[in-house]
Amino acid sequence: MDPKRPWECADMAQVRREIDRIDEALVNLIAERFGYVDRAWQLKMKSAESAVVPWRIQQVIDRVRAQASEKGVSPDLCEALWRQMIGWFIQYEEERLSQNSEQTSHQANRESGA
Repeated sequence: MDPKRPWECADMAQVRREIDRIDEALVNLIAERFGYVDRAWQLKMKSAESAVVPWRIQQVIDRVRAQASEKGVSPDLCEALWRQMIGWFIQYEEERLSQNSEQTSHQANRESGA
């Protein structure tokens, strides 16, 4: 079934179907973004770059706010959503980097006989 535009929906059932369709697409996009975040911590581990890169966070927020304005969506809403998502991803990266660092340290201790 083809997606309907908001004004083409004749009843709440159609509106709800379209919202469900969009929610599914958003989850799929977040899952795709997560794949890149998962790869980022692995690359950061090799480069000694920290999980938090303030200039990059601001760059993403500025871009999202501009895109929201262009689309007629509240930039404040989009910024709040992205800051929440970014915060979660940063926490995930930090945990993975920490776990990996601990595993590497334990492995080095075993290999050195400590």
